[in-house]
Amino acid sequence: MEKKKKILAGICIVVLIVLNVLILGHKENVNGNYQLHLTVKSDIEQNVQTYYSTAREVSEEMSQVETYDQMGSDQEIIFSVPFQCNMVRLDIGNQPGYVEIKDVYLGYKDAKENIAEIENPKLIEGQQLESLEATDSVLKVWTNGTDPYLWLSLETSQLYPVLEKDCMHRTVAKNIIMLLLIDGGAIVAFVLRKKAMMLPLELFQNRKLILSLAKNDFKTKYAGSYLGIVWAFVQPVVTILVYWFVFSVGLKAGNVSDYPFVLYLVSGIVPWFFFQDALNGGTNALMEYNYLVKKVVFKISVLPIVKMISALFVHVFFVGFALILCALYGYMPSLATLQIIYYSFCTFMLTLGLVYATSAIVVFFRDLTQIISIFLQVGIWLTPIMWDVNMLKNYPWLIRLFKFNPMYYIVTGYRDSMLGHEWFWNHWGWTAYFWIVTVVLFILGSWIFKRLKPHFADVL
Repeated sequence: MEKKKKILAGICIVVLIVLNVLILGHKENVNGNYQLHLTVKSDIEQNVQTYYSTAREVSEEMSQVETYDQMGSDQEIIFSVPFQCNMVRLDIGNQPGYVEIKDVYLGYKDAKENIAEIENPKLIEGQQLESLEATDSVLKVWTNGTDPYLWLSLETSQLYPVLEKDCMHRTVAKNIIMLLLIDGGAIVAFVLRKKAMMLPLELFQNRKLILSLAKNDFKTKYAGSYLGIVWAFVQPVVTILVYWFVFSVGLKAGNVSDYPFVLYLVSGIVPWFFFQDALNGGTNALMEYNYLVKKVVFKISVLPIVKMISALFVHVFFVGFALILCALYGYMPSLATLQIIYYSFCTFMLTLGLVYATSAIVVFFRDLTQIISIFLQVGIWLTPIMWDVNMLKNYPWLIRLFKFNPMYYIVTGYRDSMLGHEWFWNHWGWTAYFWIVTVVLFILGSWIFKRLKPHFADVL
C-alpha cells in the first residue's frame, strides 16, 4: 500500500511540474483577427460598413456591416479586422447627414491601442464629405452623398508591436496568477489530503458495487412499460426536434457561428441532457434508495454516483447520434473528436460535486427539487445552447459573465470537438478556471455530505 501511495505521489508531483513548465513557457502571439472599436452618434439611423484592405482596394468579401439604430445617442460598434490588413475604409451611412465618431481603437483580447489618425483626418475628393472637424478626440463629419467614406490607416509598425507588448504583459500576469492558484491548491490539497481523498478512495474501493447498481438502476427505471429503455431516448429526441422546428422552421434561424443550426443545437444540448439527468437523478438518489440508507453497513456515499453512471449510458448513445449527424453534414470525426471523452469527464466531475451537496440537503429541504428544476429550465437559455454568445459583442462584459458559467466551457468544448476540431489547451485560461471551480465544488459537496450523513437514516 505504501508503495502505491509513493507511486501516486510521484505521478502527482510530475504532473504539477509539467503544468508549471507549460504555464511558464506559455506565450500568446497576436494573430487571427483584431477588433476595431468605434463609438458613433448620428442624427439618422443608418448602416456603417468597413472594408479591409492592404492597398486601398475594396471588395464585399472583405467587408462587414453593422447598423446604427440609436439615433441621437452614442452607440459602440465593433468590427472584426483580419490580421494582414493595414487599411480600413469606413463607410458612414447611405444618406446625407451628420455623424460623430470617437473612441476609435484597435483591440486584441484585453489589449488595445488608439488610432491616432482619427484626430488628424484628411479630406479627399470623391469621399462625398462636406466637411470634417476634429475636436477633443471627437471626429465630426458632415456628409453630402449616399456613399460617404473615410480611410483609416492602421500603422502596423506602430500598432502591432504595442498590442503584442501589452498582450505579452497581460499573459505573464495571467501565468503568474495561474501558477499561484495551481501551486497554492496543490499545497492545500497536500495538507488536507486525508480528508480530501476520503470520499474518492471510498468510491474507488466500491467501484464494482457502483457499476452493478448503475446497470440495475438503468434496467429497472423503465421496467413494466412496453417500450422499456426506449423511453430514455424518446424524450431528448423529441425535445431536439421541437427546438429545431421552432428555430429553423418557425423563426427561420440560419447558420450559427458558421455552422448549420441543427448541428450547433445538437452539439450543445447533448452535454446539457447529461448534466440535467445526472443532477436530477443524483439529487434524489438518497430518497429513492432510502431502504439502503437505513442499513448500517451500506456505503451510502455510492448512491449519488450510481444515478450519474445510469445517466451516462444514455449520454453515450446521444454522443454517437450527434457524431453521425455531424458526419452526414460533412463534419467528419478527427483526432480532436476524442476530446469528447475529456469533456464528458468534465461534466461528470462538475455534476458530482453538485450532487453530493444537493442529495444531502434535499433530505432535509425537499423544496430543493423544485428549485433545481427551475434552475435547469433557466440554465439551458443562459449557457447558451440555442443562440450564439457573440451576438452580444457590443457588450463584452456580458459575454465574459456568461463564460463564467462552467457549463459554457463544456458546451463550447463539445462543439470544438465535433465541429471546430479545436484542442482544449487553446483555451487554457478557461480550462484552469473550470477545474478550480469543479474542485472547489467537489470539496464543498463532499464536506456537506459528510456533515449531514449521520442524520440521513433518522430523517428518512
